[in-house]
Parts: sequence; C-alpha cells; structure tokens
Amino acid sequence: MKKSVVFSLVYFVTMAVMLTPMSILGTEKSPPASQEKKEIYTPAPKASPRINGPLVYGCTPGKPFLYRIPCQGNRPVRFTVKGLPKTLKLDPSTGIISGKSPAKGTYALTIKAKNSKGKDSRELKIIAGDKLALTPPMGWNHWYAHYDRITDVMMREAADIMIKSGMADVGYNYVNIDDCWMNAPKNNDPKRVGPLRDDKGNILPNSHFPDMKALTGYIHDKGLKAGIYTSPSTLSCSGFAGTWQHEEQDARQFASWGFDFLKYDLCTYHRIAGKAISLEDHQKPFRQMGTILKSLDRDVVFNLCQYGRGEVWKWGGEVGGHCWRTSRDLGFELDRIFEVAIKNSEYRTYSKPGEWNDPDYIQIGWIGNASKMGNSELTPMPAAMQYAYMSLWSLMAAPLIYSGDMSKLDEFTLNVLCNPEVIEVNQDPLGECGTVIHRNEKCFVMIKNLVDGSKAIGFFNRGEKEAAVSAEWKELQVSDKQLVRDLWHQKDLGIFREKYIANVPAQGVVMVRITGKTK
Repeated sequence: MKKSVVFSLVYFVTMAVMLTPMSILGTEKSPPASQEKKEIYTPAPKASPRINGPLVYGCTPGKPFLYRIPCQGNRPVRFTVKGLPKTLKLDPSTGIISGKSPAKGTYALTIKAKNSKGKDSRELKIIAGDKLALTPPMGWNHWYAHYDRITDVMMREAADIMIKSGMADVGYNYVNIDDCWMNAPKNNDPKRVGPLRDDKGNILPNSHFPDMKALTGYIHDKGLKAGIYTSPSTLSCSGFAGTWQHEEQDARQFASWGFDFLKYDLCTYHRIAGKAISLEDHQKPFRQMGTILKSLDRDVVFNLCQYGRGEVWKWGGEVGGHCWRTSRDLGFELDRIFEVAIKNSEYRTYSKPGEWNDPDYIQIGWIGNASKMGNSELTPMPAAMQYAYMSLWSLMAAPLIYSGDMSKLDEFTLNVLCNPEVIEVNQDPLGECGTVIHRNEKCFVMIKNLVDGSKAIGFFNRGEKEAAVSAEWKELQVSDKQLVRDLWHQKDLGIFREKYIANVPAQGVVMVRITGKTK
C-alpha cells in the first residue's frame, strides 16, 4: 500500500511545491476544487425501495455468514427473502442475513423490499464453494484520510456514517483498518508505543484500539464487515509490528477477533528477502498467508498489496489472493488516473470473479495531506474528473474502496460514490475489465461486456476542453440499433443507429449502457 512514512513526507513536501492545485487540474484556467461549482449528475434516490448489490455472492460452507441487503428508499423498509437456506436467518427490519454458510451448492434467492411508498424485488445467488469476492469488494479504508492517527473511535464513526450516508444502501460493506493499529517500537504518539507482542507471542494493538473483538462486533451488528492490515516483515511500512515468523498465529488472532478482510503489504519485505527479490520471493509470503487464510474458521478476503511487482496479476489468484495492487500508490499520482487506468486495463484478461486487479483506492472529497500528516483537505481534482475516476474503476471491475474522510462527506462526493447504475457495472457477475480503444491523444473509450449481453461504455476526455468522442456499433460488434442509457444521469437517451457521439467535458466522462433493439 505505502512507501515508508519518511518517503511519504519527502514526496508530498516536494509535490506540494511542484504540483499546485492548478497543475494537478492540468490547466492554469481551472478554479480550485474548493471554489468550483460542482454539478450533481445523479438524481436523488426515490422514496420507494430500490434493492441494489451484487447478483452473486460467494461463501465457504459452514463458516460465519453476514450480508446486509443494500436497499435505498425511505425507512422503515420490510424485507422478505424466498429460498433462504435453513442455516441462514433474515432480520426483516434491517435486511441483515446472518448465520452459517450452507452446504456446497448454488442457492437462488428472491429478495423483496416494501415500504409505505412502494416495493421492489431482486434476485441473488449464494454460491457456497471455494471462491470469495465473486464481485469486486466495496468499502472504506482509513489510510488516505487518517494515516497514523487512526483510532477505534474513528473506525466506529466510519461504520456509522456508511449506514447513515446511504453508502451501505448501494453496496459498500467493508470497514477496513490500514497500518498503525499495532504497537510500534517508537512513534511521536506515546499511545502507539509499547511491546509488539505479549509473552505468548500474540500481537498487541496499541492503546487507541482497546478491544478489537468489540470493534468488529460493533461493525458486524450493522451488517457490515471489518478489515485489518499487516505486513510480512518485522515492521510494517510505518514502523509498527509486522507478522514475520508469526504469520499463522496472527492470522488466527485476526479471525478470532472477527475480521473478514486482510490487506497484506509487501513494502518492507526487502528487509527479510534482500534487495534482489526473485519471483519466488515475491510469491512466498503471499502463498504462505493465502494457505493459512483458507484454513481459518471464517471467510477472509485476501488483498495482496505489493505494487504490481513480479506481474502479480498472473499469479495472485494462484496463491490465494482475491485482489492485488497493479501499481504503486495512487496517492502519489492522482493527476494520472487516466494513465493508471489505461495501464491497468492492459491486464484485463486476468480479471475475473474472485480475482481482481486493483489500481488502488478511490480518493475524492476530503483526503489527508501526507506532507503534513495532518487534517484532511479537499481534493484539487475537478468535479468532472472525479466522475471520470469512479467511472474508470467501475468499468475496470476494480475494487471500490473509498479512502477519504468519512466525517466530511458532502452531497457531491456521495453523488459520485453512490450511483447504483454505475456501481452495477462494477458489480456485474461476468467480471470483465473494460477494453480501451484510443480515439486520439486525449480521448478514448472503455467498453465493458455485461452478463445480460449489454455493454457499458465510458467516453473519456483527458484534454482541457470539451471534446466529441464517438463509438461505432460496427466496431463494437453489436446491431445497428442500440438503446443508449446515460448511467450518471439515469435516463434513456433514445435509440441510436450505427454510433453514438458523446460531448465529453474537459477531464471528464460520459458513461452509457447500450442494449440492442430490433424494433
């Protein structure tokens, strides 16, 4: 995930001088994001229920099961589920399904939601077997908002906000701690300093995390899931306790605490393996941890964080990973999201259910300033580029993990994060990463095939002025008449013959879904 904290400080101090907000925007004429009038693309949710979330959900037989039905609409909402396995139970008032995962097999569920304004239904397949993360993970990670200031209180607050803000109603469900929850040998905060392990070798949280099991219990009670972080070295990226020579002990500790997601960060592994790291060295710690996680008594989604080294997309699934970073920290290059996405798309053939290429977190809204390691600041990224950011990640089938300050979510940021039609493209069960077709130096389209035979298309413009970007049906190998739906504005644009031309704002996107029509 990270370089060292020292490197982060040096880097961001340098970047603060080199990249003013204007240069990050790519034009001297654009106003700072804090002054820019931000257009709200997506209409507000209706009062009647709308059930969201994946169409498939993977789990391992006999292990704890937890799923909160994502549903927009006025509360209270009453839920019913047809076809629910006997090992599971539904809380009809919260929509939380819990219990033990059923025996191996596929279970077809019909979920219904009803409130005073209307009703909705949606199909969901529970696939009990040996695969997790059948759609890209969605949630929040603390790093780019709070760095080494994270506390138990902040994690609980994030879980509360995930519910209250409506993020959970469109599918966000992981609340993940990153680095700095453990003790460190030395740190500016004395409450984060202490013995790394007890006399039995168990890893010790620092004073800001008094009861990890109570923390995960708090998150689980909301129907959400909890994630944790460690490193296969003696110390983590930020100088906190690592898991070296305690891999199985720590993994079992995490499971006993109740964590559902593990981020495993390679950044200081060279201290163990040396500087000349072979492919085998790259794989070894992840293969070891992947094997351990499969033996635990709970499902744990495994996130490999090693910056794309050793062409991880070719072997990440083989060692037990469910998602893996394909490049260095995006926090170091937020002005290059288009280039990062184009590069990530080159690995598209390795993206599939249970195995996802991860170009790093969604960083919009208020994010931390690493040069100060202080309070969060409003991103200098213009509004149109933030919509493009979310569109790219959705079309790539990348994990949708937000890493901004949850306590400062505003209407615009939530509008970018919470469009259910855009998220549906990300969560499509086919699991394809979009294909890039370049139009010119500044413009390109990204096309993603969807499970129902339709296609999602992003029209992107990296330039400083509005540009017309086209897609021809013949090129996409579809019929000459297509119904075009604008996903951000959630409206049908009509039936178009032969092609569609989008007028794309500077550094922005137009994202549509096309469906073949014969009449």
